[in-house]
Amino acid sequence: MDTLDTVSTKMQQIAQNAERMPQVSFTSLSHHLDSEWMYEAYKETRKDGAVGVDGQTAEEFQVELKGNLESLLELAKSGKYKAPPVRRAYIPKPGSKEERPLGIPTFSDKVLQKAVSWLIEPIYEADFHDCSYAFRPNRSQHMALNSLWKGLMGMNGGWIIDVDIRKYFDSIKWSYLSDILKLRVRDGVLIRLIGKWMNAGIMEDGELAFHDRGVPQGGVVSPILSNIFLHEVMDKWFHEVVLPRLQGKAFEVRFADDVMLCFENKADAVRVLEVLPKRLAKYGLELHPKKTKLVNFVKPQGNDGDYKRGTRPDTFTFLSFNHFWKRSRKGNPVIARKTNQARLRIALEVMNIWCRRNRHMKLSEQHAALCRKVAGHYAYYGITGNYVSIKNYLNQVERIWQKWLGRRSWRDKLNWARMRDRVLSKYPLPKPRIVVTWA
Repeated sequence: MDTLDTVSTKMQQIAQNAERMPQVSFTSLSHHLDSEWMYEAYKETRKDGAVGVDGQTAEEFQVELKGNLESLLELAKSGKYKAPPVRRAYIPKPGSKEERPLGIPTFSDKVLQKAVSWLIEPIYEADFHDCSYAFRPNRSQHMALNSLWKGLMGMNGGWIIDVDIRKYFDSIKWSYLSDILKLRVRDGVLIRLIGKWMNAGIMEDGELAFHDRGVPQGGVVSPILSNIFLHEVMDKWFHEVVLPRLQGKAFEVRFADDVMLCFENKADAVRVLEVLPKRLAKYGLELHPKKTKLVNFVKPQGNDGDYKRGTRPDTFTFLSFNHFWKRSRKGNPVIARKTNQARLRIALEVMNIWCRRNRHMKLSEQHAALCRKVAGHYAYYGITGNYVSIKNYLNQVERIWQKWLGRRSWRDKLNWARMRDRVLSKYPLPKPRIVVTWA
C-alpha cells in the first residue's frame, strides 16, 4: 500500500467516526500525523505560489525534503513550532479600483496547514449541510447554481434574501472560531497550531502587525476554517432554528460567503431579514446594508406584462450569473441565467490587457494561449441558456485580438476582413459551446 492509500484510509476512518458520533469532540487526531501524511501534504501543496516572509521557494524546500518534513513534524507535535507571520500582498479586485489583501504563508507553513486541514476536513464533511458548496471535495459552483435553480423552480420562485456579509474573511474573530472548533476538535496539537496561525501577525513593508480577527486569504487552512465558522453561524442556525418556525417552504444555498436564503412566503423572508443582523452580530459579523437585499422572485402569472421591465419580478446575481424569469419555447415561465455584464466586462478587460502585452508573440503561440483562455471561459459560463452571452464574448475577443495585432506595425493595417481571411481562417478560436447542461 502506497502512502496515498494509507492517508486516504486514515481520512475515511476519521470520517466514519465523525458520522457515527455527531456530538463527540475529537481529542486524539494528531497521532495520524506521520512522515507519510506529511509527504502527501507536501505533494498536494501548490509549488508555484508566491513566497512567504522567509523567501523560501518550493524548489529550495525540496533540496532537503526528507529532513525538512521530519523537522516540521517534530516541531508541530512537540509544540515548539513557531508560526511565521504571513506576508501581506495585494491583488486588484476585478472591476474595481480597490485591492484585495492576501496573506501569503511560508512554503513550510503551507505544507503543515495542508496536513492539518486534512485532519479536520473529514470531521466537518460529516457535519456540513448539503446547502454549502465551497471548499469541499467533489463540490463546485455549478452544483450550487443547479441547486438554486431546482429549489426555486420547485416552489415557483419566491422571496430571496441576497446576503452580503461585510468583509467576511477579515472579520472572523479567533476567540469565536476557537470556541466553535472545540465543539468537534479538542486535540491540543491541532488547536495550538491553528491558534498560532491565527495570531502569527501580518508583515507589511517591514512592519509586523497583530490582529484578533481575520483569516488570511491565501492561507491553505483558511478555506476550511472560514467554512466551519459560517456553518455554525449561518447554516446550523437556519436549518435548526429558522426552518421549524416558518409558515412556508424555504431553503439555503451558500458558496463561501455568498449566501442565498429563499422563501415561499414573503412574511417568513421579512421576519428572517429582521433577525439576521442580530444573529451575525453575535459572532462579530455585519451585513452590508446596501448590498444585502430582499428580492421578489415570485414566478410570473403568465401575462405578457409580467415579463416587461418595471412589472416583472426582480432579478438577482449569484456566482457571476444574472437570474431572471423568461418564457420557455413552450411558453412556460422558466428561470434563465446569463453572464453578469460586470463580469463579462472584467473578462474582456483582462483579455484586452493580455493581447496588448503579448501582441509581438508568435501568432501560433498567441493562438494557443487564447484558445486555452476562451475554452476556460466556456467551461464556467457555458451553461444551459447562456449561449448568446458566450457567443458575444467570443465575438468581442476576436475584435480585441484584431485591434492589437493591427498595432504590431504601422505599415500593414489589419481591418476586419483581413483578420477574418488571414488570421481566423488559419487560427480559429474555439466555437461557443454549452459545457454544463442540466435537465
